[in-house]
Amino acid sequence: MAIKITAIMIVLLLAGLPMMIPLLLGAFYGFYELFNGFSKMDFMVQQMLAGIRPASLIAVPMFILAAEIMTRGQSANRLIDMVMKFIGHVRGGLAVSTAAACTLFGAVSGSTQATVVAVGSPLRPRMLKAGYKDSFILALIINASDIAFLIPPSIGMIIYGVISSTSISELFIAGVGPGLLLMVLFSAYSMIYATINKVPTEPKATWSERLGAARRAIWPLGFPVIIIGGIYGGIFSPTEAAAACVFYALILEIVIFKSLKLTDIYQIAKSTGLITAVVFILVGAGAAFSWVISFAQIPQEILGAIGITEMGPKGVLGVISVSFFIGCMFVDPIVVILVLVPIFAPVVEAVALDPVLVGTIITLQVAIGSATPPFGCDIFTAIAVFKRPYADVVRGIFPFTIILAAVSVALIFFPQIALFARDLAFR
Repeated sequence: MAIKITAIMIVLLLAGLPMMIPLLLGAFYGFYELFNGFSKMDFMVQQMLAGIRPASLIAVPMFILAAEIMTRGQSANRLIDMVMKFIGHVRGGLAVSTAAACTLFGAVSGSTQATVVAVGSPLRPRMLKAGYKDSFILALIINASDIAFLIPPSIGMIIYGVISSTSISELFIAGVGPGLLLMVLFSAYSMIYATINKVPTEPKATWSERLGAARRAIWPLGFPVIIIGGIYGGIFSPTEAAAACVFYALILEIVIFKSLKLTDIYQIAKSTGLITAVVFILVGAGAAFSWVISFAQIPQEILGAIGITEMGPKGVLGVISVSFFIGCMFVDPIVVILVLVPIFAPVVEAVALDPVLVGTIITLQVAIGSATPPFGCDIFTAIAVFKRPYADVVRGIFPFTIILAAVSVALIFFPQIALFARDLAFR
């Protein structure tokens, strides 16, 4: 049955259908095979509804809505301007500012696509004018934007937490360390690149300009305080933090900045609804699909065939890393999480791995795969936003992939990179 389901999904994907269709039809066929007909299809619907029932999933549309409000308002530009005033003058300062701005905006939006648009759109023209090659700029933007997968709020971590019954609060805090490490390494590479290619530096801002930019960014910097500080301090659950972010974004952009009108909220809500609908269809279909493969004991067959049950914890983490990385090179990250997490769940429990560490490593692999050819989703976001051909977008990706792979290996051998902050906050 596993071979037939896989074949059906591959054929439908190659036919160009959106991922929700192969996932739904794969689950549909699985129920048909398991129950010898259509008599239990109502049970499939029940599994889909059960998949989207957890209250934690309410955070997903909330964070998407907050990101939409901030992207269309002034928050993103104020954050970018502050970063530029402080570090734009150093060698490679524009590139370092891009990495830092992507990290900051990721910490207030949780969306890689929103980060590509909000940060990449204003900074790419400036970097081109400064003398950076477009291949480097595009690779930096899409890879630095993927830090949003790790820095809370992370939609990928929410989905993983719901599927694996892992604390989303702990996952959020654990993602901070790897996310900041990536920003530092991307910044270091950017400075080396600028030095080798003799990229001119930007004029140094005065302290009055820096303080002015910092004052303008004080309000947007409230978002990470609400999310990280609120969860760390036990004030909010992740879902409550998401709702607080939406309220804060509305007050900020409508009342304080006056960058949006009440009439703009309709279009923002409509866009959020469309994105949320796609996400929840995928989650529901993934829940039904996961039930099929679990009931049919397909995970046990697959893991037994590759001998993973005989590996130690580090070997298991290595196999998980490679599997998620390859999966996200071809398929939407949410789908990969929905399909693969239940497959690996039995062996993760068998070797007594920390589910928070596993979730952090999976999220990092999702980030790498999302920016890696041939079909990483953020590559196509960049193609659409910047109107550049596929070859131009992927040409400069390799050095960033090496950095991401190095951090992946470091997480396996030095788990405290992720777990130190978690243990400090929750242990």
